[in-house]
Amino acid sequence: MAERNPYEVLGVSRQASDGEIKRAFRKLARQHHPDRNQGDAGAEAKFKEVQAAYDAIGTSEARREFDQQEQMRNMFGGGGRGRGGPSMNFGGMGGMGGGGIEDLLGQMFSGGGMGGGMGGMPRQPSRQAPRQQPKAATINVGLDLTMAQAEEGGEFTFSYKRFKRQGTSMETKRTTMKLRLNPGVTHGTTKTLKGQGHDHPEGERGDVVVSVRIDAGEAYRWEGDQLIMEVPVPYSVMMLGGKVSVKLLSGKTGNLSVDPLTQVGDRRRMGKAGYNGGDLTLEFVLEEPEALTKEQQKALKDLGSTGL
Repeated sequence: MAERNPYEVLGVSRQASDGEIKRAFRKLARQHHPDRNQGDAGAEAKFKEVQAAYDAIGTSEARREFDQQEQMRNMFGGGGRGRGGPSMNFGGMGGMGGGGIEDLLGQMFSGGGMGGGMGGMPRQPSRQAPRQQPKAATINVGLDLTMAQAEEGGEFTFSYKRFKRQGTSMETKRTTMKLRLNPGVTHGTTKTLKGQGHDHPEGERGDVVVSVRIDAGEAYRWEGDQLIMEVPVPYSVMMLGGKVSVKLLSGKTGNLSVDPLTQVGDRRRMGKAGYNGGDLTLEFVLEEPEALTKEQQKALKDLGSTGL
């Protein structure tokens, strides 16, 4: 069975910040930890899967490496996982019939097949209209910012791997660049850097697309451009109603009213309480205590006897 994508395993989007990934891992690891599920082989297998997913994308460096390796594997049809990245030689290809090398390179680089003959491979005259110059595939890069960095804007450094032409070979090279962002840049903003991506053996150099990912902090996550704040609520308050204390992005704290029979996942919107003056969506989640007192255990048993 093929390994699941680590983003899918952790239940986060590819636009999730590094902080969101860490929080998702902690939540799943606590849920499926063998100490909490003794004798449960399924939980143990899930815990190992979650740990492996976090190993793959749990740090900025590991995530960047995974994302770029995945892009390269897609370009090469599953190849190119070696340390330092793949290299290829496209000189002296004469004698390969059936257009095999052109088909292969056409998968590696966008824009269709290769142009006029390469390395002793003459192309037969074509009656079709001239095609546009082929262009290398786009490189997608994530740029993680804290809330303060996003609000202030400025110049930020990031790096990525790209294919660079060296004579008759294509080799991988790590490139470091700087990107200036305006104050108040939004989560999910993309910036296209023209001609800063992969070299193409015969065509135009590709682009780099940088996606801004803002880490709003503990208890927060993004759904598209919508900021979600998880509000833990005790079970008794969910059932009977009451108030819970919340701390907003501004640092202000207050009491939030919870209606009786509130369900896990119910939401409430607060205008101008989110990032950069936007709305904030509050999502009610069940508060999970680390341990129960004897009185709490007895109360739950009594409650269970009533059918709740």
